[in-house]
Amino acid sequence: MKLILAILTTAMLCVTNFVTAQNKTITATVVNITSDSGKVGFALYDKTNFRLKPIQSTNATIEAGKSTMIFEDVEAGEYAIICYHDKNDNDKMDFKANGMPLEDYGASNNNMTFGPPRFEDAKFKVNDKNVSLEIKF
Repeated sequence: MKLILAILTTAMLCVTNFVTAQNKTITATVVNITSDSGKVGFALYDKTNFRLKPIQSTNATIEAGKSTMIFEDVEAGEYAIICYHDKNDNDKMDFKANGMPLEDYGASNNNMTFGPPRFEDAKFKVNDKNVSLEIKF
């Protein structure tokens, strides 16, 4: 019985290591932040949850006008990143009464037209290599 348990445990560890080894990282860097105050909020989405609930999200500090976030254990597929400069550190993007943003924001592929980001404009693929993106506000 102990031998069977040991074999099963070893097999599960091998499968877990194989699956983890297949997952990649996405490094996103915002390169043109106007001040080092506040933080940058980053959110990773796929098509089904775009602008709803992120797959991964976190905040990152700003140094010398740049902020970097690394999303880890990302499976192969199509994704998009949206980020914003939380200048006043209140953990939300602020808007004017007319709906226009008060804080800078950007998305992967840097295709920012009038209105909120669209998945088709911001999408990129994760395949067999780690991905590195440069985002501009």
